[in-house]
Parts: sequence; structure tokens; C-alpha cells
Amino acid sequence: IVAEVILPPLPGHDRLVDFVTKLSSIPLILILDSIQDPRNLGACLRSANAAGVDCVVVNKDGSAPINAVVHKTSAGALNKLKIFQVTNLVRTIKSLQAQELWVIGLDGNVKTSIYGINLCDPTAIVMGTEGKGLRLLIKKTCDQLAKIPMIGKVESLNVSVATGIALFEVRRQRQSG
Repeated sequence: IVAEVILPPLPGHDRLVDFVTKLSSIPLILILDSIQDPRNLGACLRSANAAGVDCVVVNKDGSAPINAVVHKTSAGALNKLKIFQVTNLVRTIKSLQAQELWVIGLDGNVKTSIYGINLCDPTAIVMGTEGKGLRLLIKKTCDQLAKIPMIGKVESLNVSVATGIALFEVRRQRQSG
């Protein structure tokens, strides 16, 4: 038996803004900037679900398509998450900021540690593409940039690992705050 599953188109920018305005809890949103490896995308979605994010935002161009590999790697989390696909991440970030969300981009080249930032307020965490990280205009649009401090000799973490660390730091702060 062969079956072709065609996923419905993901909701876009306007539906995202509407969704965020109706949230009754303190929002936690994950924004993925051009994650190209479907396994990384799936692992980020799995961490997002495990950390209880309200929704995930991906950009339409430059991101891996939501396919069977993403679904398998997410271990079913894909089916339990609200995912929005937007054409302009900068516009989306500005719209979220207008909804009073604090937008934190992760960047290994800054001095501020994610552990020193108050993440108890409405927050969107922005993760950049493999290898290059956040695009320059995305960095400039974020309210703040932070890094995950590392002791070892490697330059960076895999994006899915970094996503898990960042999201669970938000959860840790919110549970102890």
C-alpha cells in the first residue's frame, strides 16, 4: 500500500498575530530562522513541544520543508504543535514586539548569557540557521541577543541542542519565579 499525505498549508503572519493576542498564558514562542536540515527542524520541534511552547514560527523561504523526515525526527511533536509559516521574519518579529513580547535572539558572539536574562515575561526565542546563525537583519530586530556560555573548545552547539537549552531555561525561570 502506498499513500501520499499532503499537508495543508501552514497558517501565516496574520493568523499568528491573532493566535498570540488570544493566549491566556504568558507566551513562549520559538522562531526558527532558516533551519535547513530537516532532522534539526524535527529535533527543534520536539524540544519545543517538550518545553511547552505556545507556537513555532518558521520562515517560508530558506527553511527545510515540513516532510516525513521532520515528522519522524520530531517523534510526533509536529502533530501537537501550532506552527506558523511566514514570508518575512522581520515583520513578524516587529508584530510580536507590538504585542509586548520580548524577542531574544541566540548568538554565540555576544557577551550576555541567556542565564542572566529575565525570561519570565512574554518571550520569543529566535534561533538561527546551522553554521551561520541569525541573519544580520534578524539580529538587529531582536530586543536582545544572548549566548549559551560554553566551557569546552567547540565554537557552537547544534541548533537543536541550543534550542532545547534555551527553551528549558525559560521554563526553569518561570517555574522558580
